[in-house]
Amino acid sequence: MTEPSPDARLVELRDLLTAATQRLLGSTIVVTDEEWAAPSRLPGWSRAHVASHVARQADGFARLVDGAATGVRRSMYASPEVRSAEIDDGATRSGLALQTDLDTSAGRLAGAFERLDSDTATWSASVEMRGGLVVPARLLPLGRLFEVEIHHVDLGVGYDVEHLEPEVAEWLMEWVAFRARARDEFPRVELHADSGLSTVVGQVGDGLVVHGPAPVLVGWLTNRLDPDALAGTRGLRLPSL
Repeated sequence: MTEPSPDARLVELRDLLTAATQRLLGSTIVVTDEEWAAPSRLPGWSRAHVASHVARQADGFARLVDGAATGVRRSMYASPEVRSAEIDDGATRSGLALQTDLDTSAGRLAGAFERLDSDTATWSASVEMRGGLVVPARLLPLGRLFEVEIHHVDLGVGYDVEHLEPEVAEWLMEWVAFRARARDEFPRVELHADSGLSTVVGQVGDGLVVHGPAPVLVGWLTNRLDPDALAGTRGLRLPSL
C-alpha cells in the first residue's frame, strides 16, 4: 500500500471524525479558564494553545478543500509566522471563546467536505499540506481525524491513547505510516496490531517488528507513550511527524 485508501469507506471515516469531534467537545466543555491556561502535555503549550491549533488546523484544511473544489491552489496558512501568531493570539481567549472556536471551525470544515460531495471527482484533486506533502483531498478527513484524536490526548483532560477506539487507532496507524514514508530519516518498523492490521512505517535500517494493541501502537508512534509500553521497540523513540 502506498497510501491509506479511504475511498470505499469515506462516509464511514467521516462519521468517525464527527464522533471524535463530539468527544473532544464533550471533554472541553467542562474545562475552566484556569485549566485552559495550564500546561498541556505538549512542551511549551497550554491547553489553550492546543485548542487554538486544532481550530486553526480545521480552517487550514477548509482552505485546502476549497482549492480542491475550485481548482485554484490554496495554502493551509499564509506563512509559518502567521500560523504561529494565530495560535498564540488564540490561546489568550476565554474558555467559552475557545470552545466556540473548536465547535464552529469543525463545522466549517464539515461543510467544506460536503461541498466536495457535489462533485465526487474533486475528492481526487491534489492538495498541498503544511510541510509540502501533496495528497489527494480524499485523505484530508483522515488527516483531520489524526489531529482531533491526538490533540484530544495532548489536552490532558482525561482522554488517553488507550481510550482510542481500535478502528480509529487502525486508521491512525495507516496515516502515520503514510506520513513516515515521505521522511527519509524514519526507521523501518513493521507493525502488527492485535486486531489483525499490519503495516510498515519508515524505510531506514533493517527494521523492528512490534506487536500490540492498535491504540498503544499509535501512542508509541506519536511519542505519546514511552517505548517500554510495547515489546520489541528496543527503547526506540521515533522522530516526530
